[in-house]
Amino acid sequence: MRNRESEAQAVLRPCSASARYWLLMPMILLMLAAGMARAQDDDLIVAHGISTFGDLRYGPDFEHLDYVNPDAPKGGEMSFSWSSAGGSFDSLHPFTREGRPAVLSSIFFESMLEGTADEIGSAYCLLCETLAYPEDRSFVIFTIREGAAFSDGTAVTADDALFSYEILRDEGLPSFRASIGRTIAGAEVLDDRRIRFDFNPEAPLRGRIQSAGGLPVFSRASHDASGYGFSEARLEPLMGSAPYVLHEVESGQRTVFRRNPDYWGNDLPINQGRYNFDRIRIEYYGDAVAAFEGFTAGNYLFRQESSSVNWATSYDFPALDRGHVVKAELPDGTISTGQSFVINLRREKFQDARVREAIALMFNFAWTNETLFYGLYEWNDSFWQNTDLVAEGLPSEAELALLEPLRDQLRPEVFTEEPFSLPASNPDRSLDRRQARRAIGLLEEAGWVVGDDGMVRNAAGQTLDVEFLNSGPMFDRLINPYVENLRTIGINARLTRVDSAQMTQREREYDFDIITDHIPMAYEPGAGLRQYFGSQTADTSVFNAAGLADPAIDALVEHVIDAETREELSVSVAALDRVLRWERFRVPQWFNNAHWVAYYDIYRYPDPLPPFALGFLDFWWVDAEAEAALREAGAF
Repeated sequence: MRNRESEAQAVLRPCSASARYWLLMPMILLMLAAGMARAQDDDLIVAHGISTFGDLRYGPDFEHLDYVNPDAPKGGEMSFSWSSAGGSFDSLHPFTREGRPAVLSSIFFESMLEGTADEIGSAYCLLCETLAYPEDRSFVIFTIREGAAFSDGTAVTADDALFSYEILRDEGLPSFRASIGRTIAGAEVLDDRRIRFDFNPEAPLRGRIQSAGGLPVFSRASHDASGYGFSEARLEPLMGSAPYVLHEVESGQRTVFRRNPDYWGNDLPINQGRYNFDRIRIEYYGDAVAAFEGFTAGNYLFRQESSSVNWATSYDFPALDRGHVVKAELPDGTISTGQSFVINLRREKFQDARVREAIALMFNFAWTNETLFYGLYEWNDSFWQNTDLVAEGLPSEAELALLEPLRDQLRPEVFTEEPFSLPASNPDRSLDRRQARRAIGLLEEAGWVVGDDGMVRNAAGQTLDVEFLNSGPMFDRLINPYVENLRTIGINARLTRVDSAQMTQREREYDFDIITDHIPMAYEPGAGLRQYFGSQTADTSVFNAAGLADPAIDALVEHVIDAETREELSVSVAALDRVLRWERFRVPQWFNNAHWVAYYDIYRYPDPLPPFALGFLDFWWVDAEAEAALREAGAF
């Protein structure tokens, strides 16, 4: 600095007063700008958290979250399974399209902010000590906590946060890149502990700070030393700052994560009563049947059941009879996952909505639920099922204010009929003849006519071929009756089973007719809607399986994103839900409003559970005495 000052003085000495004025002007402007920045800083809102609407549940001096047991003991192991029906793995890098990441591959990372399981739209400082932002939320400054450290003990710095943002923006998943680029204009390191994110002026106010605060933070030094490109799959994870680190990995078979005893955030109020297990172990099985047998044998100790058949008929093994295993239905207040058969709109044969509706009509949910699911599931009609955001009845006046400007681009049924819902079907037999007649009529209207051989053909003589692509044998019993119903009305339907690697490849290349997918929505949906329904990412997003690309839907998505009050949000979501349902690009499946869990009787959890999370990896714990007793009894 002394050398620079001396050089400046040497330049100024021979100058005239006028010349000196112009040379000094940039410095004067910089000082004025700095003064203005300080004045602006004085007007910033400095907080320990942020909420979309209303006040935060927890004040700055909270001691722990209400739903945890702050005295929960540390120790023991949580173990569960994953079967190849959901995919094995060959990578521990969840932020690239290369490879298939293992379950919990993001367990290593923390972000500036973290949400809770008893609030919607709130986030609290985790890596950051405070966040500061102006009233217009045009930018946010996160001040990283002193002492925040990566798992190797090195400090988490603002430069690491900048690196993480920039590499995700430039080399992350394509849909993520598109979304983050529309929200965040740029980031700047202010000093070692402070980073500033500036937002695009056109980005919605709601959720913009949470989007920046939710970015995972990686160690720049660790990544540079790894020798990997960011987009490469790898079994050596990026280094993060979270409570768990990698302990053991056997590709495609097992992952074990261990709690870092030197985790920097052990004493934070937001972490009290959480991260109680010394280890988290995941066992991979070749199929769901083998995975269930592994549980009955005590090879892993916690199971969240997803099969109604298993839940209704298979829990009669010795360990359960002896009282070693607990079987429980715990309340689930979360939004439906949106599980559906998704139709690929990129295929010409599915362009006509009448064809899509005809296909949907031949899925008999009532029969499937009663015959195959023992009546345990609910119909997954709305994209926001199990919330108060569901579109109902005819459009309200507030909805019409959003829909009328788009009338020429929307289907007329949006205005004249209730939201599209498949009619109630006959639960007594798989084929509902009334639905079949309706489906044949729709196909004829769309130009697909039944020929002498019973198959429907278009004007070019082509059959309507429909392939259901699936990787798990557990779904065969669900899809095969559906395929038979479609064949009955002349559609050349078939089920093709592939392995998990092929499934992933074909999904990513959009090489399918119909797949089973999840379309998970949020209670306060925001920019993420663009990844599921937006035209700009229709051929790049891993989330927009249908390839939906519609300007009217784009406009409604922006209304949702721009909503500034809860009332505006409810209205805009209802309008979007209504329009999406009339597109008929997915055949809704089912959802469950309870968690089906079975576990060896060593685990404990807070009662009551919070409304929006089961939290078995978060705030459950091991009862050491109960574990010792079951071990002595030979339960596992």
